[in-house]
Amino acid sequence: MTRTRILGIDPGSRLTGFGVIDVEGSRAVYVTSGCIRLPEGALAERLKHIFEGLTELVTTYQPTVMAIECVFMHRNADSALKLGQARGAAICAGVTQALEIVEYTPAAIKQAVVGRGNATKAQVQHMVRALLKLPGAPQADAADALAVALCHGHQQPFANALRGTQRRAARR
Repeated sequence: MTRTRILGIDPGSRLTGFGVIDVEGSRAVYVTSGCIRLPEGALAERLKHIFEGLTELVTTYQPTVMAIECVFMHRNADSALKLGQARGAAICAGVTQALEIVEYTPAAIKQAVVGRGNATKAQVQHMVRALLKLPGAPQADAADALAVALCHGHQQPFANALRGTQRRAARR
């Protein structure tokens, strides 16, 4: 059975969460998680910090795929724009390191991890802790990033089966 190392990202313009897991079949194993704390100051400098921090993580942990949360519009358009720019910096870091990039909506992530698309942050933290058998609850942004990675880990067997079906159909 093939092991896949997934880097999950919860992008933010002040704090970017990351989580790395290994997935083999239906088994997910915790590798590391945390937050890239961004300095005060110009947005461009914070984006550079995201890019450099994630590039270092990819170099250190060697994931093969980056799973990242999609931008959603809540109440504040300015916040959504900054979030989109943080996502862009993160995606560029992954692409320059030749990672496959996959995106999931917040509802899809919560559905995959908690079983409800409208789950609370506390419920996500609880399920991440339980699914990865962690001794304590991870910090909220790190838990969200681990949830993104777990979401992709849950989707991966279906995607692999679909690719196999497509390959068989193409040979006919």
